[in-house]
Amino acid sequence: MLAFRLARGAHPVVQLRRLLVAAASAGTGFLLLCTLAYAMAHPGAGAGLRLAWCAAPVAATVYFAVAVARTDPGTRPRSGLSAVGLGPGRLMVLATISTAVACTLGSMLALLFFLHLRGDVSGLPFDGSAADLLAADQPLPVAAALTLLAVVPLAASAASAFVLRPHATKTAAGAAGTTRGGKARPATAPRPDAEAAPESGPPTRTEPSTGPGTDHATDPGTGPAAPTPPPSGLPWGVALLAAGLAVETYTSRSGTAPRTGLPLPGSADGSPAGVLAGWALTALGLVLAGPGLTYLCGRLLQAVRPGALRLLAGRVLQEEARRIGRPLGVLCAVASGAYASIVLYAGPRPEAGPLTTLGVLLVGGCAVLTLATASVEARQARSDTTSALLRLGAPATVLRGSAALRAGALLAVFGPLTWVVAQLAALPLTP
Repeated sequence: MLAFRLARGAHPVVQLRRLLVAAASAGTGFLLLCTLAYAMAHPGAGAGLRLAWCAAPVAATVYFAVAVARTDPGTRPRSGLSAVGLGPGRLMVLATISTAVACTLGSMLALLFFLHLRGDVSGLPFDGSAADLLAADQPLPVAAALTLLAVVPLAASAASAFVLRPHATKTAAGAAGTTRGGKARPATAPRPDAEAAPESGPPTRTEPSTGPGTDHATDPGTGPAAPTPPPSGLPWGVALLAAGLAVETYTSRSGTAPRTGLPLPGSADGSPAGVLAGWALTALGLVLAGPGLTYLCGRLLQAVRPGALRLLAGRVLQEEARRIGRPLGVLCAVASGAYASIVLYAGPRPEAGPLTTLGVLLVGGCAVLTLATASVEARQARSDTTSALLRLGAPATVLRGSAALRAGALLAVFGPLTWVVAQLAALPLTP
């Protein structure tokens, strides 16, 4: 009940993000139900391979749902919530419930629309308009339909619970911060030389060092802040990217590729399974390399005697490399795959069917929305820093210039990379 109250009192933008999650879940659920209908009408005719094609929309929907759950302000730890029993574990449960409700709502809408197009639900426009394509002459297996519809809600809820699970270090840090700011402050252990100090006399004050070795801020309670380490997935991402392009090229040039076709949903055409495996490896490589490339953009912005603007933009990119790097990699993979698909269907092949178009729109839309949601999360994470800069007198034009500089640096690196990968991925598909 508390999850429903938090959802009802949320900001309209938060409600819009939840509705977008429900819409993505509805589209993915409809694709799964259409695959079930194809299996009913054509038993043993590659229905399992068509079901495998739905893995990309399912993964994109789950990834978007997790990104929305991370930015939900109703499940963000705040001071005073632990006192009423809403600690990190309970907030994680609330976020999981909200994700499950949104995805379940979308799955139910998909089932209603599917039954409506089959003609099982009457009284609405377009009753039974797709009865021939959705095997309306056969009874719908309810257990199989409900199982397919439960894939997205269960996967999204499990992924949200895993990502938002409370960590022991963060919980301890939060408890220390609460007690540091409250009345009850834990006693600190005496130093080894405390016994030699006199009991009376004015307290000595230790001035912070301002030498060249103190580049980072120092907290009297926690010590100097460590610099952000670079992500470690860039070499693996480059290796998988090269392996995917090599597999795609080798399979498309071999003579056995047409005999291992993977039929696209809604189309009678087939694609070589090796080419699709190469696409998958290429996409995974871009996702793994995204954080490292984002961190590299931050390093490049700070190179060659940077000013205050470039230094600020570079440090922010380094801090946000893991948060926005993977969504950027996903978007690059989707863009390169879309370009390769355009090249594939530009030749003398059948056009893509409606279900293929729906799947492409789902994957592309979820990739764009996930990147936008990750950007919102990054802005929320640095809100304290932004407020501190404004209190210190930094003009708003500096913050806007830093944002524009970050966007330009990311576009300068990821734009050509996406174009090169798209060209190399589409090269084996050209006749």
